[in-house]
Amino acid sequence: SLTEKPVKGMLTGPVTILNWSYYREDIPKREIAYQIALALLEEVRDLEQAGIKVIQIDEPAFREGAPLKRRDWPEYFDWAVKAFRLCSKARPETQIHTHMCYSEFNEVLHYIYQMDFDVISIEASRSKGEIISAFENFRGWDRQIGIGVYDIHSPAIPTKEQIKAVLERSMRVLPVELLWVNPDCGLKTRRWEEVIPSLKNMVETAKELREELVRA
Repeated sequence: SLTEKPVKGMLTGPVTILNWSYYREDIPKREIAYQIALALLEEVRDLEQAGIKVIQIDEPAFREGAPLKRRDWPEYFDWAVKAFRLCSKARPETQIHTHMCYSEFNEVLHYIYQMDFDVISIEASRSKGEIISAFENFRGWDRQIGIGVYDIHSPAIPTKEQIKAVLERSMRVLPVELLWVNPDCGLKTRRWEEVIPSLKNMVETAKELREELVRA
């Protein structure tokens, strides 16, 4: 009732909730993750019932919770992926987003791909877009990616040239049809006088790049 514009539902994913919580050690982490996922699934259904067409289920701690010994990774990522897929069992017409920040994607990209999402947004500004190199050798990547072009942890306002450089680096790796343009993360740590010009530069740069692509 407050807007006629599309609204995105926002939830924290089951793996991140578990990894950032004090949990009961007498219950296997796998079972706790599934219990959390079932509770989140109810939230997803409530959002759909309210008419929400886009739901973001953030998993910033997906990689963080992996065991130190790599031989234990398959078991961890097996239930981590299943927990996310369980909570994201949405209607076919609902677009599922997820978000991960400051992860070493090269090591876990094949696990991430198994998650049931349509769009993943990633932090890319600090590496000047080089994080996208993790996707260069991944054959068959067909998911949409939101490229984080604005470092929300810094008060610095990104220039249009800086934003464009990150996007152009990404466009050398993935088809432009798969790319979204967005900040690295949420904006709650920034002041309005920082946010507004940063978002303005981001939107204008995206518009200018689209026009360049049309003319090319």
